[in-house]
Amino acid sequence: MANAITPRAEDYSRWYTDVVLQAPLADYSPVKGCMVIRPLGMALWDNMRGALDAMFKATGHDNAYFPIFIPESFMTKEKEHVEGFAPECAVVTHGGGRELDEKLYVRPTSETIIHHMFAKWIQSYRDLPLLINQWCNIVRWEMRTRLFLRTTEFLWQEGHTAHATEAEAMEETLRMLGVYHTFAEEWMALPCVKGLKSDSEKFAGAVKTYCIEAMMQDGKALQAGTSHHLGQNFAKAFEEKYQTESGGWEYVWNTSWGLSTRMIGALVMAHGDDNGLVLPPKLAPTQIIIVPIYKGEEKARVVGQAEQILQALAASGIRVKMDAREGVRPGFKFNEWELKGVPLRLELGPRDIDAGQATSVKRHNREKKPLPLSSLADGVGPLLDEIQRDLYRAALERREAFTRVVDDYDAFKKTIESPGGFLRCHWCGSAACEKQVKDETKATIRCIPLDAPEEKGTCLVCGEASKRRVHFARAY
Repeated sequence: MANAITPRAEDYSRWYTDVVLQAPLADYSPVKGCMVIRPLGMALWDNMRGALDAMFKATGHDNAYFPIFIPESFMTKEKEHVEGFAPECAVVTHGGGRELDEKLYVRPTSETIIHHMFAKWIQSYRDLPLLINQWCNIVRWEMRTRLFLRTTEFLWQEGHTAHATEAEAMEETLRMLGVYHTFAEEWMALPCVKGLKSDSEKFAGAVKTYCIEAMMQDGKALQAGTSHHLGQNFAKAFEEKYQTESGGWEYVWNTSWGLSTRMIGALVMAHGDDNGLVLPPKLAPTQIIIVPIYKGEEKARVVGQAEQILQALAASGIRVKMDAREGVRPGFKFNEWELKGVPLRLELGPRDIDAGQATSVKRHNREKKPLPLSSLADGVGPLLDEIQRDLYRAALERREAFTRVVDDYDAFKKTIESPGGFLRCHWCGSAACEKQVKDETKATIRCIPLDAPEEKGTCLVCGEASKRRVHFARAY
């Protein structure tokens, strides 16, 4: 089964598509640029959603839902916003057999319709802060698509908030960036750099955009989540005001933040190998697969013991399955569950039972270890935690190996071609220098790291003064 997957070293892009299709996480839709998310992919998204939703609620946010259709007049109220999204928008001109009086945009993001509603709901300082999140689908008419990473329609969550002061909005922006960072590192085992986007890379309509950036195995970066300080741009466009405690009227301050199903693509590229998916235990739909191994009359004894293990592990809260299919060799089963990325395999045969043990096999490194049947539920928990830590450590080591300090533009051009990665360089802050690098190398400023110390230097391109280094990279 794994033989059908193109090796990463041969063609990383083809490898990625092979894994997504064969795992199987998704398939191509008959609608160009769209995808069908298959049960394994949806189970992964459900687990991501469950973890994130709990984190959102713990920080005081409530879920709501807003229409997928946005009146054209709403989209045109915030100039920078509509200019930024216009090329990607799908527009409905007819409905019910007739031409519509006003065109409807299929949401590329929901700021406009949500701020229209916020303006209705917010009357007083007592109504603030207003902290809303929605889980929904988004449509952006992409010219070049790739399963999960960039599709015409995708699933995501988008948070939208309103605050009485700029300081509160800024605090919210950074708080939610921290939530994304925690989720990526602790749940996805994906080390990320927290940073500020340059003005040319920020969200259309935002004052500031913050992001978390991850590094994939091929040396390309992936934007894993964004949090936007919107200032009062949308508040002024939609007359979103509140009466202060002293009786005056002020515009609110807004934020928005989002994370999408492209994180499934990030999981594939960050941890996968030439045999398929490698999933972190915290998010894996199936954390343990039990494979009973037997011949003829041994079946009843081995499968019976495997069922007892299954019940005990499930009772302890572990997501576990058993593969007792007839007519399928154990080796085929091993390959299939490796392709699907199950973190831990338990092999059980007559000799294992006689020895009072099961043989555990870690997916990411195939390390084998016997586990006593008498305390199996206690033994697998630490193993799953160990796998989670191993995946994070390996991804962190790769990222560090892919991070280089570069001060010479010629060296930059060579390094970005191979091996790629994050190139930490001085930048003067000029959009012209930023554009030149992008035009000549296809590398962009992924972020200005929040923890980057002030460091005097000269711009990589023009030689003018620079206060700190930024992270350049080619990206998905």
